[in-house]
Amino acid sequence: MKRMIVFCMLFFCSSMVLTAASPRTVKYKQILKTIDQLEIMVKDKGAELLHTPENPVEGCLYTAVTCFKKGIQKLQPASSQDNTNFNKAIRLVNKFTYGDPGEQCKSTCESYKEKTPKEFLKGFANLMQ
Repeated sequence: MKRMIVFCMLFFCSSMVLTAASPRTVKYKQILKTIDQLEIMVKDKGAELLHTPENPVEGCLYTAVTCFKKGIQKLQPASSQDNTNFNKAIRLVNKFTYGDPGEQCKSTCESYKEKTPKEFLKGFANLMQ
């Protein structure tokens, strides 16, 4: 009987470990959620257009992430009431890192089309997914 209980507990614990999300997945989901929150808080009309990478090739993912991180710095809150939450969200997104594969990408941030801040954030969310 004791063996059966130990076996069941071991089976239950191992199945829980296998179904738990990896820390990287949790981090990506948190950043994606933050990007969605920024879309609501960001100033879109009269704001500076931002270079928005779309469908970057595998070797250019690092460059695309770098472009998005530079563009995030240029975003402005829609109202001064959102300023504190907006700044927290910006800081959280800035903590996102993507390892440099060492490959040289031929495209630069300036080679991508300029879009409104909301379209920029949607592009970033698509990249994160």
